[in-house]
Amino acid sequence: MSEYNCFIEVPFQNRHQCWFCAEPAASHFTFPHQAHVIFDCPHPKLTVPSCSECLDAALKAKVRSIWQVSQQVKKFLMRKYKKDLAIGLNWTREELADAGFEGGSFSGFQKSAWFMYEVAKQRVNFFGWPLILDGVEITSEGDSESFNFDGVCYPSIEEAIEYYCDNFRLDAVFFRQILAKTGPDKFAQAVRFCRLYIAATPAEKSRALHDF
Repeated sequence: MSEYNCFIEVPFQNRHQCWFCAEPAASHFTFPHQAHVIFDCPHPKLTVPSCSECLDAALKAKVRSIWQVSQQVKKFLMRKYKKDLAIGLNWTREELADAGFEGGSFSGFQKSAWFMYEVAKQRVNFFGWPLILDGVEITSEGDSESFNFDGVCYPSIEEAIEYYCDNFRLDAVFFRQILAKTGPDKFAQAVRFCRLYIAATPAEKSRALHDF
């Protein structure tokens, strides 16, 4: 079967978009493909439109389904846009507009930063349209591992933990211990609490964990 015989149906409004991130699609990605032979793929061979950047990331994914490929591509985009997404952690659009950078060395940052944040968030948050091949929808064999928080859809809660610990210099072990007590639905509370203990000693963190 050629790659074009297994091309999924593309809705009219998505006809020029990458299935992974919604950017203009210059190519296409087929799974499974010859560079990664698997024997337990749970769906037929599928071809989706893709931008060149997502195509490169998708080809490196050593997984067993198109949905797992999508998760790996999202992880790649999270790493690529780490600094741009961090703008949304540290500023609001209004705060950035009123930052007073006009005319200074940071004026370029002020003009482009929020736009880059929105581009990054849109690419990371985008979920491809349903996979329909020859009129039949191909559905996932399991629930998505994605985790939504503060307007961003992370590939998994582990990705969110890693991202926040990295950006706020949080103790990852301490954060996971606090999150285990609060639960994922109180992720923001866990972040705020752990930020109070960035410079704390191990003994202070141990007491805080005990008293939390």
